[in-house]
Amino acid sequence: MIKLNPKREKSILRHHPWVFASAIQEAEENGKIQEVFSSEHEFLGWGYYDSETHIPLRMLTYTKDYPNATWWKTAIRESIKRRISFFNKNTPTTVFRIIHGEADFLPGISADIYCDTVRVIISSKIAYLIRQLIIDEITDFLSPHFIVLSTDPSFCNAEKIPETIEYYVNKKIVDIKEEGNEFLTKPVEIRENGILYNVIPGKGQKSGFYCDQRDNRNIVENYAKDADVLDLCCYTGAFTFHALRGGAKSVTSLDVSKIALNSLENNLNLNISKKILPAECAEKVTLVQADVFQAVHDIKDNKYNLIILDPPKMAKTVTTLNDARRGYKELNRMVMSKIKSGGILVTCSCTGLLSREEFRTILAYASKDSGKDVRILHTLGQGEDHPVLLSFPESEYLKVYVLRVS
Repeated sequence: MIKLNPKREKSILRHHPWVFASAIQEAEENGKIQEVFSSEHEFLGWGYYDSETHIPLRMLTYTKDYPNATWWKTAIRESIKRRISFFNKNTPTTVFRIIHGEADFLPGISADIYCDTVRVIISSKIAYLIRQLIIDEITDFLSPHFIVLSTDPSFCNAEKIPETIEYYVNKKIVDIKEEGNEFLTKPVEIRENGILYNVIPGKGQKSGFYCDQRDNRNIVENYAKDADVLDLCCYTGAFTFHALRGGAKSVTSLDVSKIALNSLENNLNLNISKKILPAECAEKVTLVQADVFQAVHDIKDNKYNLIILDPPKMAKTVTTLNDARRGYKELNRMVMSKIKSGGILVTCSCTGLLSREEFRTILAYASKDSGKDVRILHTLGQGEDHPVLLSFPESEYLKVYVLRVS
């Protein structure tokens, strides 16, 4: 049993799933799903408690029903069913999210489809402990070619779980070094909005591909006609390819990772060879390996009239949030000051600890300090397969603004 301190049950009554140590008065034992009560002994639900993790209590249910193995399996299957429209064989997209953590009532579990492969990312102790159950249920329901499961290195220390990557075929863990298992580390060809990408599940940032920006790339494509484009933090090139398909005059694609740029080049050649992009696109793209802060400082004034700024998460903990605020402001200020008058800036933040309202305020300060007038054309976020749970605002991690700078 877990008992909360007085007046600390309000967030649970709103069905927010995180409870921190300061709210907990009593707890029986670690590593166990327990009943949760208010200080007045009002039943609040069931949660997983581990005092050694950075979120010691994660709420699972708010009813009397104990969350047993059947509960977990049902939650996984229902999460996948909510994405049923993405499984249409005629869709131009074969990569999408099927489990989105707390927003699907599955704390610390994310899972993405890569054509006939599934990538699972674990970021909580409870999810790590039930990982075989996760594998079994996804296999029973979807029959994937194989599943790659890894723990998120950003949370391993905080959650006291090992940094690891595991490969499963027919529910069984397999060794990628054994003869006959070479297919596990070969690229998988996926398709998003009709554009092709080769992705090695388990390799690269996040789950290997940023499918949360799917809808936003289509909108950016509409602004690319005859534009000189700067794609900052381009990763493997998804915004770059949409700009090219939209008719961009030139695209400068910049990332700090040489591996990402090599992947971009390979994906560009793939789409040209399949006649998805015109052959002349190869001459339009310039690849630049550089740190984004230095690169933005060095770019010429009035050279680009479409800039995409999609940096990695800048704050993983509250203690680094102030540095992130300063970083976002400085990057956006410099870009606003250098873009062509009337140009389009697509600026993004995937820092979940930074609210949409605060990000917009940061952009307003950046606009003021750059001496430019900035108008919001679109207010965007993550795709529908990455739903936002209203009782859990942290699930709205991706904030995107399409701005006109003059």
